Amino acid sequence: MVTNSADFTMRPEQKAAVNMTSAFFRQHSKEKEGYAPHFLWNAKMRFGKCFTSYQLAKEMGWKKIVVLTFKPAVQSSWQADLRHIDFEGWQFVGGTSADLSAIDYNKPFVCFKSFQDVLGKTDAGGIKAKNEDIHLMNWDLIILDEYHFGAWRDNAKDLYAGEDRLEQKEQDAGGLDYYDEKQMPLTTKAYLYLSGTPFRALQEGDFMEYQIFNWTYSDEQEQKQKYVLEDNNPYAELPQMVLLTYKMPEELINVAIKEELNEFDLNEFFKAKIINNEKAQFEHEEEVGKWLNLLIGQYLPSAIDKLKNKSKIIMPYSPRLSGALDHTFWYLPSVASCKAMKELLDNHTFFKNYKTICCAGNEAGIGLEALKPVEDNIGNGCNTRTITLSCGKLTTGVTVPQWSAILMLRSTASPESYFQAAFRVQSPWTVKNPAGTNPNEKEIIKETCYVFDFAPNRALKEIVDYCTRLKVGPQSGIEDNIKEFTKFLPVIACADGDMDFVSPEDLLHIFTTGIGSAMLARKWDSNKLLNISDNNILKKLLQNEDALKALEKIEDFRDSNLRSDLEALINKSEAISKIKKEKKEKLSGEDKKKLTKEEKEYRNKRDEIQKKLKQFAKKIPVFMYLTDNRERTLREVIEQLESELFRKVTNITLKEFGLLVSIG
Repeated sequence: MVTNSADFTMRPEQKAAVNMTSAFFRQHSKEKEGYAPHFLWNAKMRFGKCFTSYQLAKEMGWKKIVVLTFKPAVQSSWQADLRHIDFEGWQFVGGTSADLSAIDYNKPFVCFKSFQDVLGKTDAGGIKAKNEDIHLMNWDLIILDEYHFGAWRDNAKDLYAGEDRLEQKEQDAGGLDYYDEKQMPLTTKAYLYLSGTPFRALQEGDFMEYQIFNWTYSDEQEQKQKYVLEDNNPYAELPQMVLLTYKMPEELINVAIKEELNEFDLNEFFKAKIINNEKAQFEHEEEVGKWLNLLIGQYLPSAIDKLKNKSKIIMPYSPRLSGALDHTFWYLPSVASCKAMKELLDNHTFFKNYKTICCAGNEAGIGLEALKPVEDNIGNGCNTRTITLSCGKLTTGVTVPQWSAILMLRSTASPESYFQAAFRVQSPWTVKNPAGTNPNEKEIIKETCYVFDFAPNRALKEIVDYCTRLKVGPQSGIEDNIKEFTKFLPVIACADGDMDFVSPEDLLHIFTTGIGSAMLARKWDSNKLLNISDNNILKKLLQNEDALKALEKIEDFRDSNLRSDLEALINKSEAISKIKKEKKEKLSGEDKKKLTKEEKEYRNKRDEIQKKLKQFAKKIPVFMYLTDNRERTLREVIEQLESELFRKVTNITLKEFGLLVSIG
């Protein structure tokens, strides 16, 4: 079936991409014999990469095109766009079982293949029989789709790290760790690289400026605003994104603290395990259940005084917003966490009214197979409500128009993986001829889409990484880039009962310091900062009268017997070590009972001292924000500028503080 041309009109930036790229190819293909020029489209999926690629091929007169991808699930998009009336007579062949035997070489054709298929070898190390024609063909154009997956596998793997081995193998391109053109066994006249997040390629200078067409989310939304008063706005159907970050209640945060940064860890919070190779269960199931209640605005904090406060925060599934979230995508850490979440949702008083699709694990289908159950359950999207759970599947190169929000419920290692997943929800959702009376009428269903993140500092850092690293061409200031991006992607922080827009200045602070002010303050509350588990350090402290006197000046140690407490801590530690050393694995029941008692007393005493020291340590950021010299290093401010202020805030002198630091 051929699609009418009215169904897809090229937007201005698509025409610009075709013109710029075709001019480049014409110029550089003549440079020398056998030279295959390279060009990069750094563009989001909403750019219409498939359709535009075909238009480029028509412009150049190319008839033999092969699309190689690291994400086979995008095949449907490439095949669908070729049905457009502009490409009548073009042929499409794709899939792992397809070959070129049925192709009419007198007509233009597109071959869609995955790297793992084309570059895969037989047991004897040769080319697969079905792919021999592909290897023998001299192609007019090789398109490398989802290029970020091949350019730097270390970051891209993060997208599906939680998936089962079969899915990881499918995505690993048959064992290819990274894309290297020298490994490419095919020949071609030109290469076209496509990616929405080619961060590393841009940073490392893989392409010169004149080899890149750049089209980001900001470009798209700026054009949408430009045409806003026109009847035929070519960008009208592209929804605006809004990022909302939520600070979790303390009693939920405390079960999943990442100690090195004293930071909430989503992977730990949603950690789950498979029981008896079948049922899955969260390790913090009670807290996850409370979190589900938090999503619908029915979580009750334990503190009575908090119950009296009226929160202004709008939770994702509270009545004020849930109507816009009929279909959402939840991005979790692992297959087990997806299965455990489905179990909770199916039995939850509110969420059982949604159809939950567990798109994780081998049984959900490999690659593109995982998309069909999602589409079948969503239907037209107007009379259904769904939640899709995934830990890797469908996080890149896939379009589900009805998804209006993503819940980021896992840690990510890179902005590539974060935004590849986040932009899944930014696809247009429109209905043609909604009233049945005008075939040319189109109703926009999704005006806004949402990203909900429950690790606020991580989310803000990813935003800064994205809007500062995707710029090519003349560079403006970092703050200008952030202002431009947040103009079209507002960031709202929800914490302590209030919702506030995060300013570009706040985001810039994160970029320049590497950490937000709230996180910086919390680092002074970290157990890693205080070393009281090393007996050698404690003994050095006991042997230094000046150091002991300095500590006794600290408010929490004034009425305690510090020397006695430190001696008790050392003795308990050595007693535990002695029992373990003497008995080794031959502990009797009585020995185990004694050891447990000693360890408990040791932990209690250690925690008591540690708590008092942390009260002192937390005064350091207080000092930092009182001084007028925050832009200098902390050491310089203490030692050269504000030593008297430091004494007033902490109760100890600079010399005494230095002594404590020197001891360890």
